[in-house]
Order: sequence, then structure tokens, then C-alpha cells
Amino acid sequence: MVKRITIDQFGGPEVMKLTEGAEPHPGPGEISIQHEAIGLNFIDTYHRSGLYPLPLPSGIGLEAAGTIVEVGDGVEAMKPGDRVGYCSGPIGAYSEVHAVKADRAIPLPIGISSDTAAASMLKGLTVQYLIRQIYRVKAGETVLFHAAAGGVGLIACQWLKHLGATVIGTVGSDKKAEMAVNAGCDHIIRYDRDDIATRVREITDGGMVPVVFDGVGASTWTASLDSLRKRGLMVSFGNASGPVTDVNLGILASKGSLFVTRPTLFDYTAERADLEAAATDLFDVIGAGAVKIDINAQYPLANAVDAHRDLEARKTTGSTILRP
Repeated sequence: MVKRITIDQFGGPEVMKLTEGAEPHPGPGEISIQHEAIGLNFIDTYHRSGLYPLPLPSGIGLEAAGTIVEVGDGVEAMKPGDRVGYCSGPIGAYSEVHAVKADRAIPLPIGISSDTAAASMLKGLTVQYLIRQIYRVKAGETVLFHAAAGGVGLIACQWLKHLGATVIGTVGSDKKAEMAVNAGCDHIIRYDRDDIATRVREITDGGMVPVVFDGVGASTWTASLDSLRKRGLMVSFGNASGPVTDVNLGILASKGSLFVTRPTLFDYTAERADLEAAATDLFDVIGAGAVKIDINAQYPLANAVDAHRDLEARKTTGSTILRP
């Protein structure tokens, strides 16, 4: 029997239940993985709450890493005993064993542990497509990255500094400010007490920034637009404060012919070749020491409710994993 977290209704963290069921066996083109570490991500709270609805009842979780225990028909490139990680589902990673499509799993290089993979793949690949695909950040550019002390933000600060960029980061506390600075953030804005756009204008001597990476959503939407130079790009990739709704497109014209995109990682890694290239890029910067993955909290799988409460209360920093 395999333990897993399931939901049969949408709602707060308390809707998640620890259950037991039969061990999954892989179908054609699939592999089953004995998890060693499971990634905790904000998108998991969207699935649980119903912001991103799932067919119910359902498992939860998109990211984990471990060892293959069984391969299905047609899987030739992988075998039992191989170490792999994944971060694009199917939903149900909050479990001891999970079956996934083989072409969604990535072999882990020597030197990348299961803990590191589970703590970094979804967040790190998110950073990769943001700063290497959507807007290819170049040395000497100044960019604004919201929630700089979050799991995505800390990876982004390090990677951006590795690229030679100047990083302006927003945070909500002195502790998070220190973490962001240690990760390479050059300028800190406290979104709980500063006017973001005013501070960006001061930092850039009025030049503003060519791109804003915003995973916060509703509460930072206007400030993000106001921080952009003419024809700048707003990359809205998350909803930590709630989704951006009821937008009048005319605001983009009035604020300087701005561009906006609302991307998802899954569209940027839909093809196997794209997934492999992005993962190679991520593991290369981790392996070179340019990006360090800090796992600042671990919870037993049975305590997933506590993990979600702490994540939504912004008590977590860096990466968090669940231990099966």
C-alpha cells in the first residue's frame, strides 16, 4: 500500500487528507517512481483551493524526485534503478510512489541529489523560461523581480547576477531582505512600506526597467506597470496575492505602449527537446555553483496541511520539500 495526499473538495489546507491505496503500476510509456523528496510549490495551493480546478477526487502535487521502480511498455531510455525528477505532473506527486509519463521525467546528473531536484525543478525551470526564453536578460540590464526571497525569487536573483544583470527585488520583511541580498539582489524594495514604482524610478535615475517579473499578481499589478519604461515587458507568471482580473487593455497604451504576457512553464516545456534543454541549463548553473538551492524547511508528507498553511502565510523562504 502507498500513502498519498488526496482532496475530494476545494478549500483551505484542511481539505487535504492522508490516505492509503494500491501502488500504481505504469501504463504504456510511463514509469513509476519511488519518491525520495517532493517539491512544495505555490501552484499546489491553487489546485487545492480550486483557483486552478481539478477533477475531484484528486491527488495533489506536481514535483518530486526519486528512483524508478518499474517501467511500462515502450519505455526504452529508462530502467528501474535510474534516478529521475519531474515537475509537470500528472497531479499526484504528494505520494510515496507515483506513475508519470517517461517523457516528462529528467534523468538526474551525478551531483544533483533528489532533494535538490525536488526543491528546484519547478522553480528553477520557471526561472529558466522567464529569464532565458521570454526575456533573455543580458549583462548590464536592470530588472525588477517580485518576491525576491521566495523559492523562485532566490533562484532568479542568483541566476540574474550570474548573467551580469542588476537586480531590484521586492520583499516583505527585514529577514527576507537579507536573504535576497545574500542571493545577489542589488536593490531591495519593501512592498509593505515603499512605493514600488517611485523606488524603481529613484534606483534607475528615471530610466525605469525593461522587464518586470511578477509572480505576486493582483497586489503588484499596477506598480509593476508603473515601473516599466516605454515598450517594456510585464511578465505576470503567478497569483500569490490573487489573480489579475478586469484589465482594460487601454492601460497598456496609456503607460507607454507596454507588452504583457501571462505564461506557464508547461507551455514552454511541452516538447521533450525543450524540457531537456531547459533542465540542462538549470542543472548546469547549479552544478557550476552559480545557483545554490537552499532547502529551508522540510515536512513529513503526513504534515502537508501545515506546509500549505506556512506557505500561504509567507512563513517559508527558499525551497521546501515534503519527505515521503
